[in-house]
Amino acid sequence: MPNRSEEVKEVHDEEQKGGITEASGSSMDTSPAMDIGEQENLGRVRNFMLDGWVAASPPKFVSLEEIMKAAKGMQNMALAHEIAVDKNFKIDKLEPEEDTLHKKVKEIVHKAFWDILSNELSQDPPIYTQALRLLKEIKDALDELLLPHNARIKETINQVLDIDLIKQQAENGVLDFHHYAEYVISLMAKICAPVRDEKIEELKKCTDVIETFKGIMEVLQLMKLDLANFTISMIRPNIIASSIEYEKTKFAEFLKIQADGLLYTRRWLLRHLTPETISNASTDPNSLKQLTHSLLADAYLDLLEFDFCPNAETLMLDQGRLLDLRNKTSRLAVAGSILLLLKPLQSPLTDQHKKEIKEHIMVLLESVTSNKDLESLMPNILVQVKADLQKVTQDSKIDSSPEYQNFLSMMETQIVELHKSDHKVRELVTSRIRQFLQNIIVSQTVAPQQIPPGLSPLQKELTDIAAQFAILFAHNRSVFGEYYQDIVATAVNEKKTSCNTSAIETST
Repeated sequence: MPNRSEEVKEVHDEEQKGGITEASGSSMDTSPAMDIGEQENLGRVRNFMLDGWVAASPPKFVSLEEIMKAAKGMQNMALAHEIAVDKNFKIDKLEPEEDTLHKKVKEIVHKAFWDILSNELSQDPPIYTQALRLLKEIKDALDELLLPHNARIKETINQVLDIDLIKQQAENGVLDFHHYAEYVISLMAKICAPVRDEKIEELKKCTDVIETFKGIMEVLQLMKLDLANFTISMIRPNIIASSIEYEKTKFAEFLKIQADGLLYTRRWLLRHLTPETISNASTDPNSLKQLTHSLLADAYLDLLEFDFCPNAETLMLDQGRLLDLRNKTSRLAVAGSILLLLKPLQSPLTDQHKKEIKEHIMVLLESVTSNKDLESLMPNILVQVKADLQKVTQDSKIDSSPEYQNFLSMMETQIVELHKSDHKVRELVTSRIRQFLQNIIVSQTVAPQQIPPGLSPLQKELTDIAAQFAILFAHNRSVFGEYYQDIVATAVNEKKTSCNTSAIETST
């Protein structure tokens, strides 16, 4: 059987060669808002913090040992960061892409292995060379799946799957391959997760030896994934804590060798620090902490609008995720604006109709990443909305009324103008979404937040965005909170000192 660790290593190496640009969950943004200097600066931060580490886009298959290393010593900082900020993180089965060399080679090697096994077992007398290798691999896999306290089961496995004894049985022509298959399947049934019960039952009914052992190897790999994902869920709090401390350490090292490693962070964070805020601000540590939290919340919320780019040094590891959230939130604001424009049709439009219209709009918006993209797409969206409305009103007389025709005319004008960020309806929806997310990230309690008025059809999408956004915000603040507070304290003190000096000079 091909060595799985070699497969993992191949994919792992390919991902590393792919560069570090996936370290933030997706590719780097190419928005004109980020100049060459910003890109170079972020590149230095990214390369420094991930120097010697694998790309943060996690490999499709990792061993349990790698997960444990991430929890204990942060041997893979990027993987640990991925787990820390993605509460739904799980390892999936490694499946090479279709029509790739990797997939073709894998299929050829696997087919060759099973062909050899089939050919050897069909000999008279049978040859068990390949079969013994397979049983040894199955035994090792079962041993990996058992926890330390399963000592008695491990002992039983060693007794039943005694390779030396099995080899003697093969040499004497008394090896019962079916017997060992039945034992392995019965043991797997006892230790597998409930989700694998169906596959275990299929294995029990299989009568072909080759197909049985093919199935055994497949289910064993799935059981390894189950155990790894269960382990992740159990040790996730430890991984989060370790990830925070490690990222703090690496960023501090970066600042020691970078002339001004917080240049773009400072610009981003202080955008909402107005003269009025400074004049009312206190230099008391607790007051500065609250002010910093408020400014950080506003700065983070800015990132969710088209044409804003997460170019601060402290956002490097999550840049891709933030860009993805920005696009999802901005698209949702457009969909919400259209639904709000349709509110005068409250009577014929049912919740199901609204859901269908929303889904059609979101499909059309999938490729939109800027207001410029939106401008070119709005005519198509208008056509789709009118088609959906036609289906809703075709069985009623409303579509022929003058009032409805006037409404359609007004709606068309409003929808085609939605690409403008200062569109009144879009501004209203965006502000409601922003307020909803702000309430979540600044709230000191876990009390449920009310969905903004008029946006109940977007509840699921808003909830998903809010959950991911809150995790990113909390993790980033835990890592870089001290730097943010220093930046705010310095800016407030400098401004107050400057004002006091000016006042003294004026009085004299």
